[in-house]
Amino acid sequence: MENVDIARIFEEVADLLEIQDESPFRVRAYRTAARTLGALGEPVAGLVERDGAGALTALPGIGKDLAGKIVELLETGELPLLKELTAKTPESLVEMMRIPSLGPRRARLLHDSLGIATVDELVEAARSGRLVGVRGFGEKLAATILDGCLKRRATAGRVRLADAEAQVEPLLRHLRAAREALAVEVAGSLRRRKETVGDVDILVSARHGEPVASRLLAYPEIKQVLAHGATKCSVVLRSGLQIDLRVVPPTSYGAALHYFTGSKAHNIAVRTLGVSRGLKINEYGVFRGDRRIAGQAEEDVFRAVGLPWIPPELREDAGEIEAARARRLPELVEVGAVRGDLHVHTTYTDGRDELEAMVRACAARGYDYVAITDHTQAVRVAGGLDASGFRRQARAIDRLRRTIDGIAILHGTEVDILEDGALDLDDATLAALDYVVASVHSKLTMAEPDMTRRILRALESPFVTALGHPTGRLLGKREPYALDMPRIARAARDLGVLLEINAQPERLDLCDVHIRLAREAGAKLVVATDAHAVAELGFMRHGIDQARRGWCAAADIANTAHRAEFLELIGRRRRAATAARGSCPAGGAASA
Repeated sequence: MENVDIARIFEEVADLLEIQDESPFRVRAYRTAARTLGALGEPVAGLVERDGAGALTALPGIGKDLAGKIVELLETGELPLLKELTAKTPESLVEMMRIPSLGPRRARLLHDSLGIATVDELVEAARSGRLVGVRGFGEKLAATILDGCLKRRATAGRVRLADAEAQVEPLLRHLRAAREALAVEVAGSLRRRKETVGDVDILVSARHGEPVASRLLAYPEIKQVLAHGATKCSVVLRSGLQIDLRVVPPTSYGAALHYFTGSKAHNIAVRTLGVSRGLKINEYGVFRGDRRIAGQAEEDVFRAVGLPWIPPELREDAGEIEAARARRLPELVEVGAVRGDLHVHTTYTDGRDELEAMVRACAARGYDYVAITDHTQAVRVAGGLDASGFRRQARAIDRLRRTIDGIAILHGTEVDILEDGALDLDDATLAALDYVVASVHSKLTMAEPDMTRRILRALESPFVTALGHPTGRLLGKREPYALDMPRIARAARDLGVLLEINAQPERLDLCDVHIRLAREAGAKLVVATDAHAVAELGFMRHGIDQARRGWCAAADIANTAHRAEFLELIGRRRRAATAARGSCPAGGAASA
């Protein structure tokens, strides 16, 4: 089994344990293990084969019991505990608890109070007003749940980008091992790096399709074969992800790659350009009359209609055709341009790796700087720090600065934005820090004007460096809170506050539309992992994917700057604030 499969099973176990009101510590243990496996940089099966099952207990959050369950899954593909829990829980109730703003506990409460056991019954109860009056349910929450039900229906069958990628990469390796496969590439929304994907398109260049199709059918993770032909196959993996394989001859590969990458609107725009030049463009090539004039390479398709190659992330018919014609396409940021991670948690709060391990891992990535941003007290479940806790951490960071060369360690925090817009830490403590990420973690259902005012007040604090995960969304679980993003972007620009692109795969917040809006408003962005373990530092590439979909060049992303330039950028507001207070930050790296 792949890491993502085991992580998915552990998440299901955690959901089922929670809906049955089991110990929150047991629930959290499975969620932590799922997160560790999802971020692991190597196949867990290979780790066990190489170093033995004992190596699993060295991973953050995985003890002897969970290690045994991982081995059991690797050996048998099944987990008896999951079967036992599933047998106790109606399948419809499991689907219900995945509705944003509902969750396992509320789903159970509605089941016990009103007998609601399906999403359809939940929709009916929300529309009829029956939810209002159940303990904890008001009109606003009922409306939010109804909206979540309808959106869940609309996005059914879609999975997060990182989860789809984790399932597809082993399959791509399997197909590339076929002798007949000249080229193998993922297409569709996965290639365009959309935050969620439906069915996955895989394109193969080969002179003979049958051997490639047969190799696909030999893949051990296949649960169901939907269609099987020499050039087209559709299968469903054990995870439920559908894979559509297309095999094309080398002469058509470029045209097919463009066609199957999409988006549909982008393809129509390109075909329309072709028609204006007397050309026909389809998945088989570019034709003038009956004569093929291009199609072997994707670049040839664009060249035929007078365009430079357009990166897949931009192909949404959102102005990329016009920008390409005017030769104004941005040179999109690359993950290699990133020089530091600016949202990192440690075991001082809810991180799973220690401070030194996180810093050394960032140094090993070649970063010039890292910001340690543990939580403040308002996030009780994370064991947030108070002022004395941050002073204690400051001493530890000072010791590390003397022993680890080549990387600037910024002492920071992820401070909670309270309901009234105040910050969950006193000004004196904030002034002593180098980097402050301000984030909303509570009261997420506020009306748009109230939430906007709340965040604007927080941004006005001269000690705030960045706004963390600005809309609070969790993909497939929680909708963004209501927010006037154009107003927030303009305020961030005017105040010199960075807007974070949070690279956690379940967040990817900001979305691509808001990134482009912020960029065009002149706000500066920062891509950060919100890493809670060393393995999660690798999430940076997901954040860069988002930045690219938002048309960002390296110059738009603050943490592509060299150390001196970056420290100068974030130090301007702080110097002004501390000068006004008549004091200076206490020994911070940003003042060095």
